[in-house]
Amino acid sequence: MSIAADALKEVPIFSGLSQRQLRRLARDFREREFRAGTAIVRQGEMSGVDFFVITDGEATVTVDGRRVAKLGRGDHFGELALIGERVRTATVTADDRLRCLVMASWDFRRFVQGNPDIAWKLLRHLAGLVGERRAAAAPARP
Repeated sequence: MSIAADALKEVPIFSGLSQRQLRRLARDFREREFRAGTAIVRQGEMSGVDFFVITDGEATVTVDGRRVAKLGRGDHFGELALIGERVRTATVTADDRLRCLVMASWDFRRFVQGNPDIAWKLLRHLAGLVGERRAAAAPARP
């Protein structure tokens, strides 16, 4: 299996794919490298229509200037903008040299349309994200 396919099988929404499906998906990814301090995507901007899988390095996720997460090898981001074709909901900044596999929305759309099992996993993943955001936004109960 290729390096890209190996990295993709670690991504939760791709974990159930066969080796053949992973190899097919990996063909549509390209490798990109970002310097430390580079904002890869910015909250509130239509900064591309890409989905990212980190293969090396770390990044920080901020929302409204507040750090909300740290990402590293095997983590991914950009699925909401990729699917919804909307503005980014967070800023992701490279903490050090960051290498990512990157896929454009049109390639991802074509792959998902040809693989209904991925579509279902993606829906479950997005439902989980929405649920987490609602829980975080709900007022605390005494």
